[in-house]
Amino acid sequence: MICYTLDSNTISYMLRNEGDAQRNFVREIDVFGNKYTIPFIVMHEVKQWLTYRPTKTSKERNEKFDELFAKVIVQAEMPINVWEKATEIYIELRSKGQMIGGADILIAAYCLVNGYTLVTRNIKDFERIEGLRLVNWF
Repeated sequence: MICYTLDSNTISYMLRNEGDAQRNFVREIDVFGNKYTIPFIVMHEVKQWLTYRPTKTSKERNEKFDELFAKVIVQAEMPINVWEKATEIYIELRSKGQMIGGADILIAAYCLVNGYTLVTRNIKDFERIEGLRLVNWF
């Protein structure tokens, strides 16, 4: 069984029915019985996107996201070992001059510590992090 961690861009594609994200999600979860998690930092990013400039569809998308988040089986907290791993990643990337955003570092650390596979379209940034398993469902 695989446990996937959904990045905010993957969730936004799912909520907007863009690309193959939703179809791949259904296949992996419903057909193959894999699990998923949404770290609280991703929840925060998605909620900001959904509420900053409300539209007619944002209420519907917000409800759809709340349903998705409510079905998360795996604990989405970030204990101290995730924060410590994030510091290691930050130091390594900074020393190479290959920085990425702080939220992305936390998401990567969360995946590495827990052995999860990150589902993102942002392969270019995340591939800089050694050992991080990535998949693009778009």
